Parts: sequence; C-alpha cells; structure tokens
Amino acid sequence: MVRTRDRSRRATLERIPRPALEGAKRARASAQKVVVVAKGRPRPLRWLVRRLLGLLGPDAAAVRQSLVALGLNSSTSLLAGAFLGSITGTFEKLPGLLVLVPAAIGLRGNIFGAFGNRISTTIHAGTFELSTKRTTALGQNVTAVLALTLAMSGLLAVIAKSVAVALGITDTISILDLALISVVGGLIASVLVLVGALALTAGAVRHDWDLDNVTAPLVSTLGDVLTLPSLYLATFLVGFAIVTPAIGVLALAVSIGALILGALSRLDLLRRIVRESLPVLVVAGAVSAMAGIVLERRFHSFDALPALLVLVPAHLSSAGALGGILSGRLSTKLVLGSVSPTAIPGHEARGDIALVFLLGLPVYLFNGVGAHAVSGLLHHASPGLAQMVGVSVIGGMAAVVFVVVVAYYGTIAAVRTGLDPDTYGIPVVSSSVDFVGAFSLVLTIALLGLA
Repeated sequence: MVRTRDRSRRATLERIPRPALEGAKRARASAQKVVVVAKGRPRPLRWLVRRLLGLLGPDAAAVRQSLVALGLNSSTSLLAGAFLGSITGTFEKLPGLLVLVPAAIGLRGNIFGAFGNRISTTIHAGTFELSTKRTTALGQNVTAVLALTLAMSGLLAVIAKSVAVALGITDTISILDLALISVVGGLIASVLVLVGALALTAGAVRHDWDLDNVTAPLVSTLGDVLTLPSLYLATFLVGFAIVTPAIGVLALAVSIGALILGALSRLDLLRRIVRESLPVLVVAGAVSAMAGIVLERRFHSFDALPALLVLVPAHLSSAGALGGILSGRLSTKLVLGSVSPTAIPGHEARGDIALVFLLGLPVYLFNGVGAHAVSGLLHHASPGLAQMVGVSVIGGMAAVVFVVVVAYYGTIAAVRTGLDPDTYGIPVVSSSVDFVGAFSLVLTIALLGLA
C-alpha cells in the first residue's frame, strides 16, 4: 500500500511542470524555516495572540479573501433564509418538500465546490487551460457537473422520499412530484451556478485569486440564493392531473440517461469524475436528507419563530463553506507535498485548522445579527437579538469542531486510498455538516428554551 501511494505521488509530481513544482518546494522550504523560540514557559494568552498574529501575517491574503467570500456567502444566505421563511405555506401544502431542500442546496455546493477545487489544483500545478472544448480538462469538468446534476437530482428525489417514509414522515408528496421539483429546479439552478463558477475561474486566472480560498464560499452562495427560488418555481408544475406525472417520468428518464452517458463516456477524465463522484454524492444526499428530516420534525418551532428559519441557510452554508476552505487548502497542499497525510495534523495543517476557527467566530456572529435584522425588516417573529446571536455562535462553533475533524481526516483518507481529494473532500464535509449543523442548531434552540 505504501509503495502504491509513493508511486501515485511520484506520478502526480511528474505531471506537474517543473517551474510549479520548484515553486511549491521553495514555499515549503520557506515555511519550514520559520522557528519560534520561547524563553521559559509560554503564557496561554500570549501564545494565542502570537498565533493569531502569525495567521494574519503570511496568511493575511488568505484571511482577506476568505472573509470577503464568507461575508458574501452569509449575506446572500440570509436572503435565501428570508425567502425560506416566507414560503412556509408551500411546505405545509407540499409535506416532504423540506426534506429535499438541504440535499438540493447541498448538491450544488458539493458538485461545483469539487469542480472549483479540481480546477484550482490544475491552476496551482500550472496545467490549466482556459478552454471549454469538450476534450480539455475544463470542458470535461463542465460536462461532468451537468451530468452529475441531472443524475443526482433524480436520485435525490428517490432518497428524500425513501428517508421520509422510513422515518415516519406521513402524507409526503409523491416521488414523481419530488422528481419533477428536484430535476427541473436543480437544472435551472445548476446552469446559473455553472455560469458563475466559470466566471469565477476566469477571474481567478486573470487576477491571481486563490480558488481554494474563495470557491467553496462563493459557490455555496450561488447555490443557496439560486436553488430555493428555482425549486419554488418548479413547484408551480405540481398539481396538474396529466402534465405533472408526465413531466415527473420524463425527469427521472433524463436523470437515468445522464448517469449512463457520464459513467460510460469515452473521455477518461469525464468518466472518472462521474464514477468517483456518484458514490460520495449519493451518501451525501442521504445524510443531507437526514438534515431535512431534523428540520421537518421541528417545523413547528420554525413556524412559530420564522427568524430561526431565516438563520438556517446561513448556518448550514457557513459551516460547509468553512469546511470547503479547509478541504480545498489541504487537498492542494497534499498534492504538492507541503502537507503529509498523517494521523496527527502537522504544523502546516494546524495553521489551516486555526485559520478556519479564526474565520468562524465573526462569521457566525454576523449570521446571528443579520438573521435578526432581516427578520425585523420582514416582520418575522424573532426570539430577540441576544438569543439569535447565541443560537448562531454556539451552534455554529460546535459545528466547526466537527467540520475540522471531517475535513482533515476525510481529505487524507481520500489520498491514502488513492482517490482524488478534490472530488471527495467538499461533498463529505458538506453533507456531514448539513446534518450536524441542523442538529446543532435544533439542539441549541432547545437548550436556550426557544423550542
């Protein structure tokens, strides 16, 4: 196994152009020269201040880029939350739809976040070519995300219906209705997110942005703000005697066709992305559906205090985005060799982990204040500013602890088993965080007596 990993790593390094490889080695050597000498026993507060200043030194650009992306992510997620809090009537009319929502939102982040990470790695390695021809790496990635979107949207409908029935959610809408909403709404949202992801890639190449720091938050942003309205638009096709079942059957057929064409494609990269992505996306969809079950079962709490429902998209999206940042940074450094896949995180990995905690606190503080402010503007009932901030910060930071564990060990597990960490990192983190984030939010609401 060790020899196989060594050969795999050597093969990866051989594909990286010499200038990019030398640059990575120089960066690694420079990082290893930084030695902190402490006289006597270090004081915890002084150590913490030194650590934070260290993060804001060499990683100042990463902090700025990530905070801007996370701020935009939270802002637009609050808009999505405002929309979510305004359509509670639709969820009452179509029971079971709320089970689909976290999985549908997460699917956009999973597919396009992994897309961004794969492209980021090729940019860092110096092998990227800005061309959407079908045979290029970018072209095959674009085809893969469209195939995965159609295939997984149909599968999510089946998963959501199965999980809802198995866990006792009664009177849910039919599987054809769910398939129609999932595939039609998912396709509309995915086309728009793809346009944004391509624009982000072009901007990264032109302006020298690090996609690892901005892809996950911004793709999550687009996924949040576009998926809910797209699903809502698709619900208007439900309820017609003949048309609705016919479109539902067609949606499932298109989903199956996209799956077959992608998995059996003659293009090596396209085929590999689809085959490697499907298992983890299916598991991710099932876990995210569990998050929907958690929300569906506590719907009465959110219905009584819609401000808490406004917080949900920002809460889940921020945790996924933070995990995506960590996963993206680790996967690139693992490929370039500046981070080793060890059971205990090394110095470089610990710096990235500390960076995620540093980013998380202001983000969740902003989410709590923002959700309360948005709810006030929309005249939604709120438990109050202090309670909203408490729910957001306590539930959010609890989720971040889980995010760090899953992001680190999920990424190194992918490397050790010979899988692409860019393809597996974000879906594993995002789906896990959807469930744990929803659970931590509901648990915090209960602990603060807001249920």
